[in-house]
Amino acid sequence: MPRFGAHMSVSGGIALAFDRLAEVDGEALQIFTANQRQWQPKSPALAEIEAFKDRRRRAPGIPVASHGSYLTNLASPNPETEGKSLAAFVAELRRCAALGIEYLIIHPGSHLGEGITAGLQRFTANLDRTLSEADIGQQVMVLLETTAGQGTNLGASFEELATIITASAHPEQLGVCYDTCHTFAAGYDIRTPEAYAATMASFDQLIGLERLRFFHLNDASKGLGSRIDRHAHIGQGEITVAGFRHLVNDPRFADHPMVLETPKSDDLHEDRENLELLRSLCG
Repeated sequence: MPRFGAHMSVSGGIALAFDRLAEVDGEALQIFTANQRQWQPKSPALAEIEAFKDRRRRAPGIPVASHGSYLTNLASPNPETEGKSLAAFVAELRRCAALGIEYLIIHPGSHLGEGITAGLQRFTANLDRTLSEADIGQQVMVLLETTAGQGTNLGASFEELATIITASAHPEQLGVCYDTCHTFAAGYDIRTPEAYAATMASFDQLIGLERLRFFHLNDASKGLGSRIDRHAHIGQGEITVAGFRHLVNDPRFADHPMVLETPKSDDLHEDRENLELLRSLCG
């Protein structure tokens, strides 16, 4: 069975994310390491870092990913935004290394009218630059997240992600995070056995399934190929329970982390219900 979990708040202290995950019996964790809506957020203090590491030692085997800031756009042709994005992502890489977080998830950015080819080139060059400047070796793997392709957003096709990885000077540090809502909105169907097999065969041919390290499990409020990113609870959207059944029973992903990014209340009952449903689909 995959390692099911959720994105959790770090409010009150970054280590508390593990306690919140335990409340829903989660086995995989995603967090923000700092305020994702600020260009220069406050980094965790040394005491917070040590508390996070200690808490993680008491929850062995839980894979952890950080989601990069929503402000970051390494494909931006705007010099000011590009500069801020470079600095922010270098800081994010260093925070992950300090915390011992193995995965950092990033959207491939938006070309903002410059065109897909130019945007991919700019993103790749700037990603390579951040990996070099962060100077953390290979402690952190950057996972390119599949996107819905809204507006000028890059990364909606497997071909675009493959282009980034192939052109990068650091391909050994790059993997993919597969978001079920985003890929469905981008036109990749998983609702029937035939459609699921075709989608995964395409991914394997273009990128390689060995690079698929992490999943975001979100149903989609809008239809196949809509290019609209709207998350829904599992089984309450257009992907349907059938699509998730195919994914969670794929033996190739039997040990992969799969986390929810669906709406939730403070008591986390939605996470518990979604995870219970996902587990019921296995086997």
